[in-house]
Amino acid sequence: MNKILTALLTMLVTMQSANAMSIDSFLDKHLTPLSDFVSNIVFYPISLGGTKIPIVVLWILIGGLFFSFYLRGIAAWGLKQSIKILKKPAEKSTDGGGEVSPLQSLMTALSGTVGLGSIAGVALSISIGGPGAVFWIFIGALLGMALKFVEAALAIKYRRFNLDGSISGGPMHYMAHGLTRKKMRWLGQPLSVIFAILCIGSGIAGGNMIQINQTAQQVVNVTGGASGFMGDKMWLVGLVTAVVLGIIVIGGIKQIAKVAEKVIPFMCVLYILAGLLVILMNIQHLPHAIAVIVKQAFHPDAIYGGFIGVVIAGLRRSVQTNEAGTGSAPIAYATAQTKEPISLGFVSLTEPLFTGFICMLTATLIIISNAYIGVGEATGIQLTSRAFESAFSWFPYVLAFIVVLFAVTTILSWAYYAQKAWNFLVGEGKRRTLTFQLIFCLFTVIGSVLNVQSVINLTDAMMMAMAIPNLITMYILAPEIKKDLAEYCRKHNIGGIFTKDWRVPVTVKGEE
Repeated sequence: MNKILTALLTMLVTMQSANAMSIDSFLDKHLTPLSDFVSNIVFYPISLGGTKIPIVVLWILIGGLFFSFYLRGIAAWGLKQSIKILKKPAEKSTDGGGEVSPLQSLMTALSGTVGLGSIAGVALSISIGGPGAVFWIFIGALLGMALKFVEAALAIKYRRFNLDGSISGGPMHYMAHGLTRKKMRWLGQPLSVIFAILCIGSGIAGGNMIQINQTAQQVVNVTGGASGFMGDKMWLVGLVTAVVLGIIVIGGIKQIAKVAEKVIPFMCVLYILAGLLVILMNIQHLPHAIAVIVKQAFHPDAIYGGFIGVVIAGLRRSVQTNEAGTGSAPIAYATAQTKEPISLGFVSLTEPLFTGFICMLTATLIIISNAYIGVGEATGIQLTSRAFESAFSWFPYVLAFIVVLFAVTTILSWAYYAQKAWNFLVGEGKRRTLTFQLIFCLFTVIGSVLNVQSVINLTDAMMMAMAIPNLITMYILAPEIKKDLAEYCRKHNIGGIFTKDWRVPVTVKGEE
């Protein structure tokens, strides 16, 4: 297998060195029609207040509102229980147990969401929707908490234990098995297949190729640009990443979770400390920055499309960043060591909240430094880099390092998500799994040398489309989760506002 991998990588490097542009052109020519077709369906807009809103975005936002009310504001009262669960040691029992701790499953899920979207994506939203979009990014994160809760709980409830001791779970399984229990196999089976196909495509392209491409671009930028040392060696970034990726991914979810548990806190702390330092250096401008965000969030004549345009710009970025409702993170949550599905639901509440915080930090940096004013051609990560550079001329180098960490962790998570979707379609087994892992690593190298807009558009559409079958299933299985939540709350004497007998404390026999 190593010989095959080496041969394929050598061939790929040779091919791209000679014909990178022709490959771009070839893919653009053949993918653009497909990308346009899928995007036009998934992002079909309706007009609201003179602003076109993609139906899929409304679909997810309505889901967030529904489950927030259906579970009686669980985002507000459930965080205390989340922290309590995360502080507990993982359940080691093989009876209903899992492969990783709840904290490790959370870190793995976070590694898939706290990525370049939190750095470059937020900056792009500001360049499109203005500072007011920041407020709605955070509102979207709050709405996403209830969606994550339901997804994670269903993932644990309907996960499957394989003969080798590994676990398979996520939307594919609660679609196939959950709906079968409801005597709706005719719906669950096709939805699970559709979701798995979309997940594989999103993982290979969006969670892999696009991430490594942006990373390679940043490395090139800090090494002298196109004429610098790395100008014609973007493939090297992809090759090194692919090798590291292969070593980690072959180890399975346990190895991925161990890496995520160590890398995610480190990179987040590094980014947060650097961001707070910039804010402190511009602390006198912070009140004005907050005022600008709030004013433009609600101003009817806000720039870039008016009030509705600002709202949509922020909420769309929020959905794309925290991925609530799309069904990606539940694949990681399904592996957690717990006997109680609802407990992982509580754990998952912290994911969109933390992602929202990182997004808010990025946005505050850009606004407080006025990096978004007169942006010209600077968009995305360039705005974030400009914000940090206003305080530290050398920070683009640090940002490049952070970008690499963010990208690699995102790729790791999506490698696992796509692999489990692959296994769902073709079956479990070392050879089948290794085949996919090889394919995934090859696309890491390919993604580093290509810059194909049609791939980006197609990936965005596929990732958002994952929410369609996922939310349909969540609505159908919602009564199950609500019942399980009520029983959990009574057992643990929490969430009094949720349970019917919330005025009367409930003590379960045998529990303190």
